[in-house]
Amino acid sequence: MELDGQHVLITGASRGIGAAMAKEFGARGAKVSVAARSADALRSVAAAVGGQSFPVDLLDSAAVDGLIPRVEAEAGPIHVLVNNAGLETSAFFHTLDRSVIRDVTRLNLEAPMVLTRAVLDEMLTRNHGHLLFVSSLAGTGGFPGLAAYCATKAGLTNFAATLALELKDTEVGTTVIASGPVDTPMWDSLENAEQLAPMLTRLRLLRLVPNKSPESIAKVAVDAVASGKPYVGLPRRLGANHLMRNLPSKITGIILAGVPLGPQPKKP
Repeated sequence: MELDGQHVLITGASRGIGAAMAKEFGARGAKVSVAARSADALRSVAAAVGGQSFPVDLLDSAAVDGLIPRVEAEAGPIHVLVNNAGLETSAFFHTLDRSVIRDVTRLNLEAPMVLTRAVLDEMLTRNHGHLLFVSSLAGTGGFPGLAAYCATKAGLTNFAATLALELKDTEVGTTVIASGPVDTPMWDSLENAEQLAPMLTRLRLLRLVPNKSPESIAKVAVDAVASGKPYVGLPRRLGANHLMRNLPSKITGIILAGVPLGPQPKKP
């Protein structure tokens, strides 16, 4: 996908991976809109990339429903939607408050699905667009202390894989980026969780938790959108996790090869 001149909306863009992706898309000539709760930080990101900011609380269902119409009315049609906003847990599930479970599910899974539904009609009408889902290595298997987060990221990855099958006969592409630890405040909360220290110590001994920078993840993600790559799994040393997670989806794709699915190209 040629990114120059394309309108990209990024959620969770006030810091971390989202802010880094805003700068990377902007550097490649895209028109960038950013959305998040932190209005002041969001304005700074938007100013840095010459884009527009849309403060929004994605835990509010009405705000989620209104975001895409608001962005398109003020900034124009969306060509690339980046579902990046997320919330992590850093405690054993039996200690989590029910409100946290609901918030993680709503922000990590429900909001991306609803926002994707909101942009699809116009993307399919134009037969042009791309959907980027920021998932996680945690979506490939269970990690203690991350039960709710793992569940939602696995759901997001599977949602994107199914959507890719439904959209295979269109020019609307999908990409999932599933990375391990990234050097952000979200990872810091895990590092500071005393009850998770034994697990993290074991993973470090096995060299399984290298911390990537937000900028490195952003570059890989934007490259994947530009090239139409459907899935990027990091770190590469844990490629087996990503391979096994994707194998059932690949088998489904083989079984359904040649079967018309979802929207069909319009005949001239």
